[in-house]
Amino acid sequence: MIIRDYAPADEEAVVALSLRAWAPVFASLEQALGRDLFAVLHPDWRQDQDKAVRAALADPAARIWVAADGPRPVGFVVATMHSGQLIGEVCMLAVDPDHQRQGTGATLTNTATDWLRSRGMRVAMIDTGGDPGHAPARRLYARMGYTELPIARYFQAL
Repeated sequence: MIIRDYAPADEEAVVALSLRAWAPVFASLEQALGRDLFAVLHPDWRQDQDKAVRAALADPAARIWVAADGPRPVGFVVATMHSGQLIGEVCMLAVDPDHQRQGTGATLTNTATDWLRSRGMRVAMIDTGGDPGHAPARRLYARMGYTELPIARYFQAL
């Protein structure tokens, strides 16, 4: 596996791997929120995530890397800077399920964090969910030296 800069030719593979990677997360969210509330928040999570990933990949202010197994992307990370506050953000990370638990997420997180540090950011930030589906992400970020700030967010279908 190598880490390289994202190229526009990677877009379809990156979107596809992100949807595979996040399927268990959205299943966990549905269980945590309940079917009715989940349906209101995420009527078509795949379509929403497809759009979100494509928007992140097209963001001219974002820095993007892919983890590649040969020519095929197996993971990606997106970082941005909030330079007025000197806070950098690792705003999107996904690893194909077939390549998880092999250090790919850690390597991508380190790549983004190191880049933020090299750009003069004083703090790096990552956010993720508190549900069981996000537990692997929380464990990774804790291992990488990030400090968790518990936040409670409540939803109610109207």
